[in-house]
Amino acid sequence: MSKISEMFSLDLGIDLGTANTLVYVKGRGIVLSEPSVVAVERGTKRVIAVGQEAKRMLGRTPGDIIAIRPLRDGVIADFETTEKMIKFFIEKVIPKSLFKPKPRVVMGVPSCITEVEKRAVRESAEQAGSKEIYLIEESMASAIGANIPINEPAGNMICDIGGGTTEISVISLGGMVISNAIRIGGDEFDEAIIKHIKLVHNLVIGESSAEEIKIRIGNAYPEREVKKIEIKGRDTISGLPKILEMDSFEIRDALQEPINIIVEEIKKTLDQTPPELAADIVERGIVLTGGGALLTGLSKLISSQTGVPVIIAENPLLCVALGAGKFLETILKK
Repeated sequence: MSKISEMFSLDLGIDLGTANTLVYVKGRGIVLSEPSVVAVERGTKRVIAVGQEAKRMLGRTPGDIIAIRPLRDGVIADFETTEKMIKFFIEKVIPKSLFKPKPRVVMGVPSCITEVEKRAVRESAEQAGSKEIYLIEESMASAIGANIPINEPAGNMICDIGGGTTEISVISLGGMVISNAIRIGGDEFDEAIIKHIKLVHNLVIGESSAEEIKIRIGNAYPEREVKKIEIKGRDTISGLPKILEMDSFEIRDALQEPINIIVEEIKKTLDQTPPELAADIVERGIVLTGGGALLTGLSKLISSQTGVPVIIAENPLLCVALGAGKFLETILKK
């Protein structure tokens, strides 16, 4: 009987991120990576679009449609919409067949969330049709996904910078020795750019424009090459559209505040680390994962501020989903 149930079950690792949702399917790897955005009809809450299609609507919808980001700072801000989004993504990756399997799911969650917030994640996955739900801390999932030898008796430090949270953990012998998390991530980088441009240039830009600026010329450490970008927005004084040119120096200044908070949190975690494990970290380095790890020069800045080598994981955006999937496989073997 267990063999028959195995045939009709599906094992998923889900990184339910503030910015993006990724799904890992056992035996197939990462099969879905979409923005965590849902477009719904105002009033009826009927889903119009999910993921990439919905993200393109952010800030561009007519009055009767709203594009929602149902997660904020790593937690569920809109339960009903999150449930619809998870259901949509699960149905998208489940092969069409006569028997619809109910998946077993491992979901990565920030370690800073409360029990109530954890329950909301479980319930949204249950309502979306999951059979068994397991939760794993994002930094642990990231470490597994980045192929860090977490079961060795040695200190490994991981820093996962997501869209809504940054989690810094020291892992040894398969457990977390120290873990600190702050509700600052890629979203705060975008907000810092929006705030700076409005304050300095009297120009209002949207989230999508700020994200594009961050990806194209965002940086955290001085570099020789000066990159430039043309920005389009609305002038706060005249109310008319305006085009502006900005360079990477100015964007680095704009990003200073959220980046400094992350660096200070890393220093704090190193300070709390037992001496033997700290010695291992100096030798092995700090591993960066998450979308924030891709910010140009961030690894150099952290290394210069801490005196510890910093390594960017091979696939920083995929680590949580890969780790969640691998974690589920180890649970099922037991």
